[in-house]
Amino acid sequence: MRRTPLNLATAQTGPALSNIEQVAFYVSAGVAIPAVSWSATRGIPLDTSANLLWLSQILLANLAAWFVIAKLRSYSRARVLSYVLPVNSIAFGAVISANAFLRTSIPWSLLLICAASSLAISYLVTARIRHANPKMRHFVVPGGNVGRLLKQAGFLSLGSPRELDDLIERKLISGSIVADLHHEQGDEWARLLAKAALRGVPVYHYRLIEEAITGEVRISHLRENELGSLIPNIPYRMAKRVIDVASVIALAPFLLPALSLIALLVKLDGRGPILFYQKRLGHRGEYFKMVKFRTMHERSVEDSDDARRLDAVTRDGDDRITRVGRFLRKTRLDELPQAWNILKGEMSWIGPRPEASELANWYEDQIPFYAYRHIVRPGITGWAQVNQGHVADVDEVRAKLRFDFYYIKNLSLWLDLLIALKTIRVVLGGIGAK
Repeated sequence: MRRTPLNLATAQTGPALSNIEQVAFYVSAGVAIPAVSWSATRGIPLDTSANLLWLSQILLANLAAWFVIAKLRSYSRARVLSYVLPVNSIAFGAVISANAFLRTSIPWSLLLICAASSLAISYLVTARIRHANPKMRHFVVPGGNVGRLLKQAGFLSLGSPRELDDLIERKLISGSIVADLHHEQGDEWARLLAKAALRGVPVYHYRLIEEAITGEVRISHLRENELGSLIPNIPYRMAKRVIDVASVIALAPFLLPALSLIALLVKLDGRGPILFYQKRLGHRGEYFKMVKFRTMHERSVEDSDDARRLDAVTRDGDDRITRVGRFLRKTRLDELPQAWNILKGEMSWIGPRPEASELANWYEDQIPFYAYRHIVRPGITGWAQVNQGHVADVDEVRAKLRFDFYYIKNLSLWLDLLIALKTIRVVLGGIGAK
């Protein structure tokens, strides 16, 4: 089962630099050359045990940065250039943190020159791959549900089987061939698709291409091949739970002071409780009490399903939001108490955002397959949140559901890391908050 999304940029011709070439470039220009220059200018030998240990750590940080950036490049909507600095900072920051914890001396000048070189190399390699195939074209076999693809730049409709045969023979396909493989194409088209595959030209079902472009997964029929493909990555789901708990414990020294300060601000802002509890629909369709800082004035609500559902929706300019609450919502700091829900196993740092029970039940009645999003633990942030933001009406929720299905289908450490990086950008920009 595919766990790495299709990367259209390298679908046919491959990346501008092979993986071996990229690693060689990182090692030579990011570690070897800077280290030799540092040694020559300072007259310090590199072959001492201490310096060799440091060089090995710098090499690991360098390769880790390359590996993570290469993984992020596979995902739709990943503006990889904007993540080069954070990824390199995390990699070299981990080296600094480990040595600070072990109380070992740090040759700062060597570390800084190698870190700067690694950052420059990361930008150069990423930019090179990004602009490697600007004229890549993908050819679409007519018939079936391929109409949406023809609106995308770089996708051309084939007029006849003879045209495709000519392109194959003359080796003019720089990208791939796309078709609705569930549609009866006819014997001639089927023969040419097989011929293209044998010649090394990628042939893709249109749904796979749509997912790569949009970062969404659509479910239109209850077919085994569709729901079966959305079975989450089981080994990673188990590891993800360990990562969630360990990260909450590791962040506790930073979270507790922040939670205390925010609690004081909420209390000073007006009457009412500091924390807000709400019944949400979560993992495997089970209800739980989600906790967050109170950001709204308390109001009484009529005892009816419609009234409770409308009360659960936050709208633009909602006058229920307090002064402190508006800031907390914009920065997402009101969600920090959900670290407690993570420890209890009710939530994860990253996953489909849980809805209020009244809204979730209504959406299940209105939207087919909505309940399937509960196959994984809900999250504080998620793929839909960083790509779409806050939603209210049913059509927006349908679009959000397609993002959730993409996350479930491609669940992995690398997608979670991409979401974490995008979340930082969203929080700093205050995008999508209400």
